[in-house]
Amino acid sequence: MSQSRSRIPDQRWHIHPACQDHAIALASETNCSPLLTQILLNRGLGTFEEVQEFLDPKQELPSPLEDFPDLAVSLELLINAINDKTRIAICGDYDADGMTSTALLLRALRYLGARVDYAIPSRMSEGYGINNRIIEEFYEEGVGLVLTVDNGIMAHKPIERARELGLTIIVTDHHDLPPELPNANAILNPKLIAEDSPYRSMAGVGVAYVLALCLAQSFGQTRALQNSLLELFTLGTIADLAPLTGVNRRWVKQGLQLLPKSKLAGIQALVQIAGLSNEKNLKPEAIGFRLGPRINAIGRIGDPQIVIELLVTDDDGVALEQAMKCEMVNKQRQQLCEQIEQEAIEAYENSPLDAKDDRVLLLVEHGWHHGVIGIVASRLVERYGVPVFIGTYEDDHHIRGSARSIPEFNVFEALEFCKDLMLKAGGHKAAGGFSFEADRLDEIRARLRTFAHRSLKPEHLKPLVTIDVEADLSQVDLALHAQLDVLHPCGMENPEPVFWTPNVLVTEQRRIGKGHIKLVLEVGGQKVNAIAWRWGEYLPLPSPLDVAYRVKSNEWNNQVSVQLEVIGVRLPEKASQAEFRFSDRTYRCMILNQKQLKIQNAKGDTLVIQKGQRIGTLEKTNQAKQEIDVSQAPYYDLVKAAVDALAI
Repeated sequence: MSQSRSRIPDQRWHIHPACQDHAIALASETNCSPLLTQILLNRGLGTFEEVQEFLDPKQELPSPLEDFPDLAVSLELLINAINDKTRIAICGDYDADGMTSTALLLRALRYLGARVDYAIPSRMSEGYGINNRIIEEFYEEGVGLVLTVDNGIMAHKPIERARELGLTIIVTDHHDLPPELPNANAILNPKLIAEDSPYRSMAGVGVAYVLALCLAQSFGQTRALQNSLLELFTLGTIADLAPLTGVNRRWVKQGLQLLPKSKLAGIQALVQIAGLSNEKNLKPEAIGFRLGPRINAIGRIGDPQIVIELLVTDDDGVALEQAMKCEMVNKQRQQLCEQIEQEAIEAYENSPLDAKDDRVLLLVEHGWHHGVIGIVASRLVERYGVPVFIGTYEDDHHIRGSARSIPEFNVFEALEFCKDLMLKAGGHKAAGGFSFEADRLDEIRARLRTFAHRSLKPEHLKPLVTIDVEADLSQVDLALHAQLDVLHPCGMENPEPVFWTPNVLVTEQRRIGKGHIKLVLEVGGQKVNAIAWRWGEYLPLPSPLDVAYRVKSNEWNNQVSVQLEVIGVRLPEKASQAEFRFSDRTYRCMILNQKQLKIQNAKGDTLVIQKGQRIGTLEKTNQAKQEIDVSQAPYYDLVKAAVDALAI
């Protein structure tokens, strides 16, 4: 395996500084391993009390009424509307957060006796957020109170129109605040409350949950509604990638206990279709990778009504029918993503654009499905390490798109910087949406380039791998995997821990599935299975490598074992390596950890000698290891040639 033919992802690593003394002291107080306490220190938890509160939250939460200034008036408006039989209409959104928020409030309001219906704007023809058409239709249908969920904070004109028509309007949203707030009767948004509030990190479904729970409490129906609302909150919070901190962490932890034995027909059906029926404990990754995409796919390329009906029905047959539609649409979404991703890569690599030089990539093509280009943008960010704005033509004169970012680049601020050139734009730090006139493409590309050059340095333009702590492979076992369970639920702002091990030998590697690599990694005789998702283009990986990974478990034939999920690699700093010729054959040699010489031939036969030892080991493909006396011919001359090649 020649180094010249191998390549690896071009990444930058950030390894949290080791605090060994502090980690060991905290380990003795908490009965956790020093590896785990180092991870907790990385999360900003430095004392026994902070760790205990994080692992088992028991502190009383402040009343939401204290933290949300407009919550009391929102409750009063809704209570009066329910009691007066005023028609209420919810305007939701077509992503998982918006659809679960809509379903959550529909369930709560209907249970409490409200006359309530909903509308969701068309992703393809209207785009995100409440609009004048929806307001006019609500008015014509006799609606008296409008409730937005997961949108509305930027909707000045539609809200103004609602007020002109005499409608009461409550905005519940979580997106970043515009310079001026819309003229709603009440606004509930975590961005309007104190930064240290535990409610600050909530997604749209979190705001809907707080409102619905307080409303249920006002009617004395908390117990009847709490579990079903908590399940929908959990589903939406994880699927929206909301930070799993504050109340999100506390409530998601509780909600995850309910989901496997859900009483909601829709969630039961979704769990069944996703193949999770036998799971006793669901983790956020099961929702994020198995349930969330099946919901999100509908919002991207299907009819959101399918998900709303799925989540509000109590009929098992209807629920299964809607869940099967979710499954079918998700498969279509996967195919579209793969196709557009390949087209986008080809379009960029055959264009004069230079993402590294521009520090941002704006890519626009005809015929791409708007519903999935946000996913493709995320994959291009992973590939090229720059913020990606990707758009498609709605017609000959208009472009609409999505943006995804890297940590150092704020999409919301970038869109604000281009505001005068845009028809519509919004979002938050990590992601956003936009539309503009097609003839402005070059102007917007230049404006984004200017913003990117102000925000980013060249060293930012590589995909970032954030690593918690170094571990020996001998420490990575099922016991460690079990210990890490206390960190769950993991997600945004409480990421799954990432370990790294230096100078790892890649002893086996092969492609599996759709472009993944299955690996066997080894250090000092300790071997472990690993997988690198979507890394097929890097096959074969060179060896040795420093490897960054997450610790997973793998069950096969009723046997459970540890499997590493490789997310980063780099060439070892402490390994010197070279190629040399001996007896008319090419060999590759390297020094590992300054104490081990490894020599490999073209067939993969490997000779390993420890420093100062006369006996080495020879491992040939499909044969057991042999002990070899390297002071004897021909090994003595082979080792001498390797040492000469390494100049040591």
